[in-house]
Amino acid sequence: MNEIPLSALFLSLLFLLVLSAFFSGSETALMTINRYRLRHRADQGHRGARLAQALLDRPDRLIGLILLGNNFVNILASSLATIIALRIGGDNAIAVAAGLLTLVILIFSEVTPKTLAALHPERLAYPAAFIYTPLIKLFSPLVILVSLIAKIILRSIGVHADGTASQTLSREELRTVVNEAGAMIPERSRTMLLGILDLERATVEDIMIPRHEVEGIDLQDPLDDILRTLHNASYTILPLFDGGVDNVIGTLHIRDILRLSRDREELSKEQLREISRAPYFVPEGTRLYQQLLNFQRERQRVALVVDEYGDFLGLVALTDLLEEIVGEFTTDPADNIPEIMRHADGGLLIDCGITIRDLNRFMRWKLPTDGPKTLNGLILDYMETIPEPGTSLMLHGHVLEILHTADNAVKTVRYRGGPLHMTEDDTATHPPPQPEG
Repeated sequence: MNEIPLSALFLSLLFLLVLSAFFSGSETALMTINRYRLRHRADQGHRGARLAQALLDRPDRLIGLILLGNNFVNILASSLATIIALRIGGDNAIAVAAGLLTLVILIFSEVTPKTLAALHPERLAYPAAFIYTPLIKLFSPLVILVSLIAKIILRSIGVHADGTASQTLSREELRTVVNEAGAMIPERSRTMLLGILDLERATVEDIMIPRHEVEGIDLQDPLDDILRTLHNASYTILPLFDGGVDNVIGTLHIRDILRLSRDREELSKEQLREISRAPYFVPEGTRLYQQLLNFQRERQRVALVVDEYGDFLGLVALTDLLEEIVGEFTTDPADNIPEIMRHADGGLLIDCGITIRDLNRFMRWKLPTDGPKTLNGLILDYMETIPEPGTSLMLHGHVLEILHTADNAVKTVRYRGGPLHMTEDDTATHPPPQPEG
């Protein structure tokens, strides 16, 4: 060693530091690279991505190779630094050389390359894959031995490292990915994707038209009333009753009625019964995603929701279900949603029959949806009594004034503006309701 020039030793030490930086940075890059983007690039034919994906399929061997290389390089660098210190300053310079080498390795071979790799993993991961692929084949016996010893140690403490960690995403994790996609996914598309994810959480009760609001035909009504209802119908499919909503005997399609009216001069109740189709019932609690599949399988567009006793609860239509994904075709909720109207004083009058999900969507609120399904139900659940008109309450940061109550229900409330900024005393006196569970 004494015959080797100091310049050659310094160059060798610099080369080892560069190798150490490469091992440290490439390890971080390969471990932090986005696996889904990596898989996408590999499917597109990117060679570096394919090699990186193959390496990450056996992370134990990859980590073993990187640690072998990194430790060998660092130990060799430490030995060279010791030789250089002895040549320059004797025994007294060894401690100084160790301290300086530690600082240099920490800054230039650990922190800097790892930070760069964490910020831009693909820039280093793909080139590194071309280097590690032949190295892992060349040193495979040593790598396998090291990995085997590591597995034995892990098994002794109850950890099994035979399989790779699952890379599947849960629904909530996927929701986070969609929300954080930013400009990569347009806002409208993000809303639709989140709507699809929500289909697994919502049920038909969340979007159904309640029974007291269902528009239908009762064969016990006078024929003139029936014809008037058909003329003013808002839907193309109407339930057919015989003696009230508790006795559903079928559904009527306006198309069938129009076809029948072209052939005959007058409609009769018997004709309506003949052209009616068998009702399609679904149980309450059916998830919207499952109901979407049911609609497709049964080739139906309207379903009648019943409870465990078979009682009619409401009606859910395919269009309402699809609106959970694509959203309402409106711009200003206060101008276009029947349940929400502008008041002369600038506030909003809200029909308390509106569902919580619709209110959250239109007003961009975050009221809980795992309890009562309507605003009236939420107010009664919070107040635990039927409030008098003129009562004001704060519901999850939104101040509502009750204007009208009837039939043991809150009918209309007024909303004047943004969320209430409460003081500590106000919070103690009027705590905001919290979602159940």
